[in-house]
Amino acid sequence: MSGVALYGALGWLADRWLGTGFLVVIGILFGAGLGIYMTFKRFGADAPDTEQSHGKETE
Repeated sequence: MSGVALYGALGWLADRWLGTGFLVVIGILFGAGLGIYMTFKRFGADAPDTEQSHGKETE
């Protein structure tokens, strides 16, 4: 959520500064994408290792 808020606010500020109306949307989408990427990077990295180790016994 903070990525959406931060990059949305940066897009809004850039829209005000440049006089455009589309950068807020780009900022929100970029923030959401970055948040999803970071979530998968953080919690998705350990999942394949734990699934493979359950079926095999190591000595």
